[in-house]
Amino acid sequence: MSTEQQQTIDAFLRQSPFPLDADVEELRRLLHAATSAQPLPPGVKAVPTSLGGVPVVEVTVDGVEPRHVVVYFHGGVYLLGDALGSAGLAAQVGGRTDAKAYSVEYRLAPEHPYPAAVDDALAVYEALLADGVGPSDIVFSGESAGGGLVVATLVNARDHGLPLPAAAFVMSPYVDLTLSGASIDTKEAADPLFSRELLEPLVAGYTAGQDPALGLISPVFADLSGLPPLLIQVGSHEILLDDAVTLAARAAAADVEVTLDVTPGVPHVFQAYGPILDEAGAALDRAGQFLAARLRA
Repeated sequence: MSTEQQQTIDAFLRQSPFPLDADVEELRRLLHAATSAQPLPPGVKAVPTSLGGVPVVEVTVDGVEPRHVVVYFHGGVYLLGDALGSAGLAAQVGGRTDAKAYSVEYRLAPEHPYPAAVDDALAVYEALLADGVGPSDIVFSGESAGGGLVVATLVNARDHGLPLPAAAFVMSPYVDLTLSGASIDTKEAADPLFSRELLEPLVAGYTAGQDPALGLISPVFADLSGLPPLLIQVGSHEILLDDAVTLAARAAAADVEVTLDVTPGVPHVFQAYGPILDEAGAALDRAGQFLAARLRA
């Protein structure tokens, strides 16, 4: 990564922060404007459909014969974002794993607080299994809150007695809604996007009075035993660094095969900046290799 690349991304993100005094509708508008301004790459098709009664966007890549399935969960602190806005990242994962991707339009808080997103995620996975897709042909992936939802869905599927997918890949996972990680404060100056002041009022919108330390809300506190191989990628310039580090440690303590991949000097979900950041494509290549190896196995 060149210093110029790092400075360009940092300056861009600091020019368009989320206002601390904005309501959820304004935050949604700002995020939608940012994501819709980035068209899907050539050759990527995104078609709305549904699985298990949950809206999804089916994402395919020209020239890729889909032999597997990626179940993808978008980010947005459980209150923002949409399936189409993350179709580009879903395509990046699917294209590297000979897979079609289903980007899940799970219900958002505060209109639909916990456990709506968790229920929707499990319904999509159950529908794929009911349709005859083998769990060994499925991987989960997601960014930020979607990364947290990946881990929560693995735990939830295990607890429901379902066979688990071949592997999972999460980017900058938001897995501790108690905001107890030290990096929430120590990395605030380096993080161009998020802060404790931004996240704290949004937590209540999702938890709606439930304990934020519940395992399916903050899966860093869940029993992670029996989960499939997990790849966690995170940047060193983000306040959620400790979410990723602690998740990896607790997965390892539960005998989960886990790989923690920290890229220095990059921000939250840096994989989304492929056109202007060399490390983005390199990280996605590593993720593709990780997932492809588990799908072959």
